Amino acid sequence: MLLIYVDEVTERLIYTLDFIFKDRGIYFKITNDPMYFEQTDEVKLNYSTKSFENCVKISPATVLFDAAIFPYSISENHFENEFCFAFDTIVDPFSSIFYVLTRMEEYVNNKRDEHDRFAAKYSILHQHGILQKAMCDRWSEAIIKHIEQKLAISLSPWPIDVRIIPTFDIDNTYAFKWKQNWRLFLSTFKYWMKKDHDRLKRRSAVLKGIEKDPYDTFDQMIEISRRGFDVHLFWLLGDYTKHDKNISSMDQRHRKLILGMSQKLKVGLHPSYRSNEANFYLEREKSRMDGILGHEVKLSRQHFLKLSLPITYQNLIKKGFTDDFSMGFADEIGFRAGTARPFKFFDLSTNSATDYTIHPFAYMDGTIHEYKNWSIEESKIEIEKIYREVEKFGGDFICIWHNETIGNFSKWRGWTEVLDFTLNLSKKS
Repeated sequence: MLLIYVDEVTERLIYTLDFIFKDRGIYFKITNDPMYFEQTDEVKLNYSTKSFENCVKISPATVLFDAAIFPYSISENHFENEFCFAFDTIVDPFSSIFYVLTRMEEYVNNKRDEHDRFAAKYSILHQHGILQKAMCDRWSEAIIKHIEQKLAISLSPWPIDVRIIPTFDIDNTYAFKWKQNWRLFLSTFKYWMKKDHDRLKRRSAVLKGIEKDPYDTFDQMIEISRRGFDVHLFWLLGDYTKHDKNISSMDQRHRKLILGMSQKLKVGLHPSYRSNEANFYLEREKSRMDGILGHEVKLSRQHFLKLSLPITYQNLIKKGFTDDFSMGFADEIGFRAGTARPFKFFDLSTNSATDYTIHPFAYMDGTIHEYKNWSIEESKIEIEKIYREVEKFGGDFICIWHNETIGNFSKWRGWTEVLDFTLNLSKKS
């Protein structure tokens, strides 16, 4: 048992200590009674400005004891030879964990990209070159190591658990099948204007039943599941707009496909691009998915990864969702929240923890091929680097693919090799 002294017990403090110690099987208790702390013979950590004998001391910044969100003066420093943030000149790994895990910077930094997203290029982790490191886990282990070395003890954290979890966003269920006539006409016109004869030929063959639709990769997903992977699908059911272009959710063939896949794999909602702008759309899309599945959908990932904190999560919680898979960047691979471990959402606007679980992802297919323009071989090298980070510090190695990107069609020809490489990473250990 680890006894931790603080001047004040706050929700921020408990949330952070749970991530560092409880989630690693290290039992602790907190006290703000200086006499009790001084007299006990337990293993002791002093996280305050006071001085005590026979304990480890880490001086705190004010972050875990503040009730509001402040634009702290943050500088680069080190703790136990690990990169660490200093808040108003105080080096504090506890505050560093809370700051990154809760995404506090996204509350105080108003910069957004063309899709109104907080992009990796604005992130303090990316700016310091540590986005590809699981920094919250590194800081946690540095704190545990610091206590163990100072007191010559072992806190015996739980063994590291690592899982590879492939997930797929279904933005376009089919490339050519089941499209309304006006969409078929417009796409034909577009292909003719671009002189895309390959697509015209393929579309004709699909519609005549000669060839399989190139986006029809659902059998591949089922096969991946049969290999023992916990496959998740996130289905877009928004109305047709510029950024939401799936087949109508009223199409009975579409509904039957979704229901059939839900009986084999985990199916969640892929809230539309505009659902982030008006809660009405989220409610309508959830109702559609509930009606198709025959039960309440609980899992979610935002289309275009449009995540606005805390509003997006607040809306999802109100609608009955329990788990989100949107925590990551579109423009860079790595660890947006500094970890690959599932963790609870802390709402900084109410200064309180929630039961809503966030599942961070490590990379997306579009990031490596479209944003970074890496080759297949370059992608493998970079993906393995971040997998080794998860392997070392624990968590779920979640990747995002799309049904259309694993069909070896058009610009994605050959890219299933990268997915297969990802799924086999644990065998290379």
